Amino acid sequence: MSTTDPPLILVTNDDGVGSAGLDTLVHGLEGLGEVWVVAPAEEQSAVGHGISLARPLRVHEHGPRRFAVTGTPADSVIMSIHQICPRPPDLIISGINHGLNLGTDVFYSGTIAGALEGAIRGLTGLAVSQDLPGPGEPALDALLARTARFAAEVARAVLATPLPGGTVLNLNAPATLSEAFTWTGLGPRVYRETVERRFDLRGVPYYWIGGPPMEGRSPEGTDSRAVEDGMLSVTHLGLDLTVRGEARLGPGALALERFEER
Repeated sequence: MSTTDPPLILVTNDDGVGSAGLDTLVHGLEGLGEVWVVAPAEEQSAVGHGISLARPLRVHEHGPRRFAVTGTPADSVIMSIHQICPRPPDLIISGINHGLNLGTDVFYSGTIAGALEGAIRGLTGLAVSQDLPGPGEPALDALLARTARFAAEVARAVLATPLPGGTVLNLNAPATLSEAFTWTGLGPRVYRETVERRFDLRGVPYYWIGGPPMEGRSPEGTDSRAVEDGMLSVTHLGLDLTVRGEARLGPGALALERFEER
């Protein structure tokens, strides 16, 4: 970026280019820089960090600085950097996802993958997710508007004082209109997982994987506990999955008969 160029903010998601969460986020970022939208053409929830190596990608322009890619969130970021945006983004924001991405969700989430793909390339990524409201809770559009304001505040701070390359922040917002936030670690996210067997009109079986999260209080200091307590959560994620410290397996941990440990 030259001294005369405004910051370039890339927005992607996994809910697809027509998502209300994406539109609300883009509106909230107005005035912070030059916003480009490059998002999947169709919903890509829970695709993780998949990229399309075995099929070609197509790009469709949906308006000024707004494009749909026939692939995953990670595909969208790769295409943005190499083919679509005029220069590398200063910040990548993925969201606003319709639904939380807490704890072990980060391993499945396409929303997280969009932010992580930027981090792999030395950029800063923000992933933004919104809990869906239940009966008696604020309307989704009001929650998305609040969460977009929060994401814009974080983006403003990051652009003013850039974070180290490869930084990823995971933002999760509760189904309350609270504007209080807290720094958290990843918490448990255990689902009452089921595989339901059904039959099509020809009597051939097919299967649905799914299930709601298990109920119960999460540990203090975790992202899931913050959302349970009605607070916005910010978690600093990293790319290094190496286990360190006392929990790490070390010399002599495995007794292998045919291979010599050095």
